Amino acid sequence: MKTLLSILFGIAAIAVAIYNPEFMLSRLSQFSKNTKSNISNILRATNSTHTMSSTSASSTAFHGLPVIPPSDPLTTTTPRKIQKSFLAIEQSEGAGARVRRSIGTPQLRNFSPFLMLDHFSIPPGAGFPDHPHRGQETVTYLLSGAVDHEDFAGNRGTIETGDLQFMTAGRGIVHAEMPQQNADGSPNVGMQLWVDLPKSLKNCEPRYRDLRAKEIPEVTADDGKVNVKVISGRSYDTDSVQELAYTPVWLLDFTVKPGGHVKQALPSGWNAFAYTLSGTTIFSSDGVSRPIEQYHNVVFETSGDSIEASVEEGAEKESRFILVAGLPLDQPIVQYGPFVVTSRDEVMQAMRDYQTHSNGFERAYNWESEIGKNMVH
Repeated sequence: MKTLLSILFGIAAIAVAIYNPEFMLSRLSQFSKNTKSNISNILRATNSTHTMSSTSASSTAFHGLPVIPPSDPLTTTTPRKIQKSFLAIEQSEGAGARVRRSIGTPQLRNFSPFLMLDHFSIPPGAGFPDHPHRGQETVTYLLSGAVDHEDFAGNRGTIETGDLQFMTAGRGIVHAEMPQQNADGSPNVGMQLWVDLPKSLKNCEPRYRDLRAKEIPEVTADDGKVNVKVISGRSYDTDSVQELAYTPVWLLDFTVKPGGHVKQALPSGWNAFAYTLSGTTIFSSDGVSRPIEQYHNVVFETSGDSIEASVEEGAEKESRFILVAGLPLDQPIVQYGPFVVTSRDEVMQAMRDYQTHSNGFERAYNWESEIGKNMVH
């Protein structure tokens, strides 16, 4: 149990945005020595509660709200303005991993329904061994390499370059995510997005949805200068695969050649951002254009119906960016490590459930992943 707790709280420190990492690590160390006496102090030091705006979900049989709102006309007449943009600073995480975290930092703490966005690079010997989650969904998009996963319910699999995994933690999951060792020694690179679950669904059963690269529709526009992978949502009258996640999220992967121009509609009232993977992308609204360089998160205002992006005709190379939009949730966010709930009492309950192997964590008792054993120390 002590080993399991050490893993939990070590990953809690690296998996969530923390304003003061050294302070957080010291508090986690205290917690592992004496859980009951320290839990209230740790919660006061690390939790943050935010109230967001929008809609609610229904029953335990809920299969997810529509990814594409059926009654919402999609137009591109009023491009959204940029609220803010900032560089995602690279930092060390875990055992040798490198991460550019943008959502889940002081720059952008919570952006409902989004909790965290990591652009990760995991070299040989690094990884994320056995750890729990509760109350959120994760979307992992692999840009290069391969990553294995395994959980306490017996699910196992691998995603490779261009594949995605949508994981719903629900009432509780314990799993491991371990990169494969590439023959040339190159790191495994990808994006991981944490998405909040509606309060009424935080107690749902965990599940996975893998999406293979070959299943993702691709569209070419603007005389071949624009290519978009429609991972989730709609772009240029092309719809994605449905029912990938409970919380409605659009995820579009754009590549724009020099001289190319994008006009992309967005659902009304949804929060939206873009993350620039390469090149320089120009975002425009009301006659104002802003060039945004690589590794920046661009947060858009909620008013407006679309985004406009382009690359200069004389640019030396194409640009690539991920556009993400999601339905805001009208509920508080209380996040501690890998647990995302709506009150401090629920955080303490999650801790107790995990430690006592109950209320969703029963299968964690004496479970160890096989892939986690391969971690190089």
